[in-house]
Amino acid sequence: MQIEAEELKQVMESAALAAGRAIMAVHAAGPDVHYKPDRSPVTEADEEAERVILAALRQHFPTVPVVAEEAVAAGLIPDISGGLFFLVDPLDGTREFVAGRSEFTVNIALVRKGVPVAGIVYAPALSSGFTAVDGRAERFTVAGSTIGERQTIGCRGRGSVLTAVASRSHDTPETARFLDAHGIGACTAIGSSLKFCLVAEGLADVYPRFSRTMEWDTAAGDAVLRAAGGETRTLDGQPLAYGKRNQAHDADFANPNFIAARTGWSSGGGN
Repeated sequence: MQIEAEELKQVMESAALAAGRAIMAVHAAGPDVHYKPDRSPVTEADEEAERVILAALRQHFPTVPVVAEEAVAAGLIPDISGGLFFLVDPLDGTREFVAGRSEFTVNIALVRKGVPVAGIVYAPALSSGFTAVDGRAERFTVAGSTIGERQTIGCRGRGSVLTAVASRSHDTPETARFLDAHGIGACTAIGSSLKFCLVAEGLADVYPRFSRTMEWDTAAGDAVLRAAGGETRTLDGQPLAYGKRNQAHDADFANPNFIAARTGWSSGGGN
């Protein structure tokens, strides 16, 4: 199926902004938090944002399956054997959201044959976000309920000082060892898929991840990074793939550990 790039961009942006408004309404009122079987938090903001996004995607792209975090948690997994599907995380960074921080995002990505080819990462509390469509990565601002300024972004080259971004809520000893092994003294801890975006816009060099993520956590940010001249690779050097089902040692859609950075980072002096 062919999806026209401009229509895709418009639908993703409209859906993400609408989801963001739903999230911020809950944010203002104070969320009611409960926990899924894996002990990850979920709120009515997650659920309402997912409802908004699913309705928009089904209206405009009714034949494209959608893998969405809360739907999967409820046992609703569509057939993605055709290779084209959306991945949706309606509220990435729920822990940050519950804690009153601003580093939570709405994530929507389109995957084709295991590759995230388009995506949007929208941070409603920061009134900004990132898109990747047709091989171009952009940063945008939001004024009121509309997108304002847009700016093309790209990964930076290697400088004399390397900087990293890492998970605020999932720090690990492996991350510390990676930073030490690569001579990285500066590391910013931040929540949600914004870590990919900081690398994509040239504000950091690398995002190492040594704790569990799911595909809906990473696909949109990964799409932005790839469009900005970066890559996300597993520890054996393979590109991070999407649509992983029936895994022998983990759940459907679970990711292995990975390193996200500009393309050729490790061969260009990252070691």
